[in-house]
Amino acid sequence: MTLQAKFDTFRTLHSRDGVFVMPNVWDAGSTRILTSMGFEALATTSAGFAFSVGKRDSFGALSRKEILTNASRIVVATDLPVSADLEEGFGASPEACAKTVELAMAFGLVGGSIEDATGDPDHPIFDFSHAVERVAAAAEVKKDRPFLLTARAEGWLYGDNDLAETIRRLQAFCEAGADVVYAPGLPDIDAIRTVCREVPKPVNVLMGLQGKTYSVRELEDAGAKRISVGGSFARAALGALKRAAHEVLDNGTFSYAQEAMPDREIAALMAQEKSSSRGE
Repeated sequence: MTLQAKFDTFRTLHSRDGVFVMPNVWDAGSTRILTSMGFEALATTSAGFAFSVGKRDSFGALSRKEILTNASRIVVATDLPVSADLEEGFGASPEACAKTVELAMAFGLVGGSIEDATGDPDHPIFDFSHAVERVAAAAEVKKDRPFLLTARAEGWLYGDNDLAETIRRLQAFCEAGADVVYAPGLPDIDAIRTVCREVPKPVNVLMGLQGKTYSVRELEDAGAKRISVGGSFARAALGALKRAAHEVLDNGTFSYAQEAMPDREIAALMAQEKSSSRGE
C-alpha cells in the first residue's frame, strides 16, 4: 500500500460515522500481532518503546532519532496507517516541532502527535500562546501533505485540572491547523462528552492510563472519534511476564505456558514479509 493510500485510509477513519480503536505498538513484533487481529490503524507508544529498551517513559529518555528509527521499523512491519507519538516535538521551539513532523513524514508515518508538556517539573505546560505557535508550525509543514496532526493538551496529567482551559487549548489547536485533538487524563465520561461537544475536530480518547475505564460504545456515545491505549498494552505484556516469573520462582510450576501465544502462531506472523512504503 502506498503512503498516499495509507493516509487516505487514515483520514477516512476520522471522517466516517462511529469511533475506531487505534492501539499503540512498541516494536515490529507487537505491530505484526495487532495488525493480524483486524485493527484498522496503529499508533506508536514512546512509553512502551522506552520499557522495551530498559528506560523510563520520561522526557529525554529517548531521542528523536531513536523514536523515529523505531517507528520506521513499525511502518515496515504493517500495511496499516501508523501515527507516531512524537512527544513534545523534541524541542521547545515551533521550529523543532516542524522539523520533527518533517522527519516523521520522511519515515513513512501518516500521522503524529505533538503535546504541550515541557518536561520541566517547575513549569510543566507550555504557555498558551507558545503552545499554539508550536502546533501552527507543525501544521504548516504538513500542509497539503499526507499527514494527520494530533495536538495534545496535557494539563490533566500534571495537576492542571481545569476543563475550561483544556477546551480553550484544544479549540486553539484546531484553529492552528491540528486535524485531531487529544486531552489524556480526563477524569470521567462527562468531561469527555463536554470536550467532544466543544471542539470542532475529531477527538482522541485514551483508555488504560488511569481512573475508570469506559467501553467503546460508551465513548462513541460521548462523541469520541478515536480511542488509543497509550502504553497500557505494553504494561499488560510486562505484567504477564512478571506473573509468569513469579509462578516459577514462588511455586516452581510452569502453568503460565498454557496461556502463552503458541510458537506456531508467532512464527507465522513474524515470517510475513512486509515491504516499506517509505518514499512512495
